[in-house]
Amino acid sequence: MIVVTGATGNVGRQIVGALAAAGEEVVAVSRRGAEAAAAGVAHRRGDLAAPDSLRPAFDGADALFLLVAGDDPHAVLDAAKSGGVRRVVLLSSQGAGTRPQAYAHAAGFEGAVRDSGLDWTVLRPGGFASNAFAWAETVRTRRTVFAPFGDVALPAVDPADVAQVAATVLRGEEHAGRTYELTGPAALSPRERAAAIGTAIGEPVDFVEQSRAEAREQMLGFMPEPVVDATLGILGEPLPAEQAVASDVERVLGRPAGTFADWAAGHSAAFA
Repeated sequence: MIVVTGATGNVGRQIVGALAAAGEEVVAVSRRGAEAAAAGVAHRRGDLAAPDSLRPAFDGADALFLLVAGDDPHAVLDAAKSGGVRRVVLLSSQGAGTRPQAYAHAAGFEGAVRDSGLDWTVLRPGGFASNAFAWAETVRTRRTVFAPFGDVALPAVDPADVAQVAATVLRGEEHAGRTYELTGPAALSPRERAAAIGTAIGEPVDFVEQSRAEAREQMLGFMPEPVVDATLGILGEPLPAEQAVASDVERVLGRPAGTFADWAAGHSAAFA
């Protein structure tokens, strides 16, 4: 049995679907809602910030998909082990490797997983292609994208690829002890991603470059200040490792990572 935390989220929902389609017994865990149960998957309420709430979901489980959430990964992992979990796959962040001080929370989870005594695999995605949903309203209403650092290219990854990698790793023991860097197949700038969205909806989309200060003020409306500053650092002054295209999606899945253009085409209704 495989337990998936964050099971109604952007990546978790797709992991649940992939595992169920492969015939695996899955328990979907989220803080509220039972949307996963509609697909014939068992759902349990649980909160990573309250590890004891997870114990019923862990009972009899073999593997765990774990988000970086809550403040006590050791307690979560202890609860998992007491339920029988032997393998854990952690969805971390590229920043835990490239900027561990700024991404100390994710780095701390990685350390806890590696020290847990369980078989572990760490997934480190870069920026998600789905971050472009933040542009959806202005594309719909003004056919314009507003973003900073218009010509700084990064290899955004399709969340569907992250989910497929996670589902594959959860089903196989040969991935134990590995850290996978997950990126798209090419680095694209915000200006290039805006153009790809225009192609997907069949109309040109203008690009207006924000100043760093403008972007920072906007991001502070929904992100903590340290995360905003770390994110702007990656977007504006990426390290070579943050701009590099990794091959781990293809290594795990046996096919190339999906392109941003394909992602935009598949989600064009959100921008039309």
